[in-house]
Amino acid sequence: MNKEIKHIYMIGIGGISMSGIAEILKEWNYKVSGSDLIESRQTKTLEEHGIKVYIGQKKENITKDIDLVVYTAAIKKENPELVEAKSQGIQIMERGEFLGSITKLFAKTIGIAGTHGKTTTTSMVASVFLESGFDPTIQVGAILHSIRANYRVGKSPYLIIEACEYKDSFLNFQQESAIVLNIDNDHMDYFKNMENMMKSYQEYVSKLPEHGVLILNTEDERCKNLMKYTKAHIVTIGKSSAQWTYDNVKYNEEGYPSFDVYYKGEFQKRFFLQITGEYNILNSLSCIALCTFYNISLDNIKKSLETFQGATRRMEYKGTFKGAKVYDDYAHHPTEVKKTTQGILKKKFHESWVVFECHSYSRFITYLKEFAESLSLFDHIIIVDIYAAREVNNFSANEEDLVDLLIENKKDAIYISNYEQIKDYLETRIKQDDIIITMGAGNITKLAEILVK
Repeated sequence: MNKEIKHIYMIGIGGISMSGIAEILKEWNYKVSGSDLIESRQTKTLEEHGIKVYIGQKKENITKDIDLVVYTAAIKKENPELVEAKSQGIQIMERGEFLGSITKLFAKTIGIAGTHGKTTTTSMVASVFLESGFDPTIQVGAILHSIRANYRVGKSPYLIIEACEYKDSFLNFQQESAIVLNIDNDHMDYFKNMENMMKSYQEYVSKLPEHGVLILNTEDERCKNLMKYTKAHIVTIGKSSAQWTYDNVKYNEEGYPSFDVYYKGEFQKRFFLQITGEYNILNSLSCIALCTFYNISLDNIKKSLETFQGATRRMEYKGTFKGAKVYDDYAHHPTEVKKTTQGILKKKFHESWVVFECHSYSRFITYLKEFAESLSLFDHIIIVDIYAAREVNNFSANEEDLVDLLIENKKDAIYISNYEQIKDYLETRIKQDDIIITMGAGNITKLAEILVK
């Protein structure tokens, strides 16, 4: 980064990624300020740490002492702060491009990519590296319980970071190594089709150096396709046809799995996780494969993974409501909903309730039938207002359409908009030992807080 840059202003600073970047910059002694549309836990934390945050975005916030403006991909070109920064001739960078400049400051940047599981796997890798004494810098898209933050500033050459494909952000990154967990049909508002998405991933892995490693999930055919596009050392993980494999899975009453790990067909160790879902076995296997490449012992990896309790909003236990356990989860794609739910069903409970908030109108329309199918795994479903994200409803998206499909599937489903009304609705219906999951990538996490308050 340019040494003449002293004051960095961030539009959308309250986002989970942007807030982490802001904290890192503050620790590097930059002056950091920014704005967001609403006050949140992140904006309050930033203020507590001495970072000025404006609630509301207006041109007056862009002062003449600002050297660089960083903005998220969700910010529109007519945003008044962005317009003002351009009119003043201030340097402007999109978040992905800026993150790319940060990756170039580290000799050993490790990126975790894929449509699903990036945050959990980044958190796993970060935890193992941290507890093994590698002193990494970390940037992750959730609060990692072990460090109670979404960032950490280390003094080593290691940077462990989520590598997001949206708008080709990860193509800006300079990495030594990478994990690609899976490639699924998402972000089609940008990619338009899977061919374009695959080209993006192919370019991503082609940038890895020969001395680095690429961890690929052979259970995903699109991941396997990437082998011929990289010059990095390839290590595969999967159920059977891979270098690192697993077998003999068992679950306890909390739905947590234990499993045997093999390398090239030879038994290594039995692992136990404190997070649910078979998909997290694959996530942990990719972590094991990467960490052993960096000469971390299996004993250290096992010790770290068996105490790992996930990140916020990833099947996060929040408390109880009327004798039912309440969990909060970030799943917002039908594949994520289905896999998360399959993990939940391994738990011991009476009946299951989900309160689901779809993320974006375009995703709702594209995956309407798939959402109905995946949500039908629950006993009771409450649908709330679609979280608009960066969109306006030009899609004729209607929450009742999803409810109708669920009722056709003979499910107990209802649409309720107001969180307090949802609480009242649940109050008379929840029974002892039921399980409640608030699910989605937007505001739905607030409902979990209301229920356990």
